[in-house]
Amino acid sequence: MSRDKRLSADDYLKQDVYDTASNGYIALTLVLALILNFLPLPNYILLFRPDFVVLTILYWCVQYPHKMGMSVAFIMGLMMDVANVNILGQHALAYCIAVYLTLILCRRLRLFNTWRQAPQIGFILFVMQTTMILIAVLGGFRFPGWEYYFATASGSLAWIPVSLLLSVPLKQKPDPNAL
Repeated sequence: MSRDKRLSADDYLKQDVYDTASNGYIALTLVLALILNFLPLPNYILLFRPDFVVLTILYWCVQYPHKMGMSVAFIMGLMMDVANVNILGQHALAYCIAVYLTLILCRRLRLFNTWRQAPQIGFILFVMQTTMILIAVLGGFRFPGWEYYFATASGSLAWIPVSLLLSVPLKQKPDPNAL
């Protein structure tokens, strides 16, 4: 490995340091994500709207896996099912599968910056959307069409601003007394 490709001590010291997220802040972000998911929008925009709840859950699973788990994903999924009048448990199961995949890939995802995390999050969202389609089709609904996956692509792209916005309040402020 050449010298210029290695992480030098100066690069390591320049990385941002984050405070630990409080449970209240995590709950607030989940409530805001629910509100974003419940906003009434025209049908052509709904095709492209990412699932902000699952993006928020996945962010907290990557950053603080000990604070976010299957139970929160299941409860948030049930809230989405009740609000959308879907098959009860459809979102709950899909969210739990997404959290499971994220927890498996958690260490790997932490090594990458948000740009490199986005395709892997896109894969997790694709598996989640496919699970939801399978549950719906097995429940007697018709196949919604391939445009249903537009939300997966937009969710993968939305991962970058969502993760940056969620991390902004956690950045430590510079110490004015430091040398």
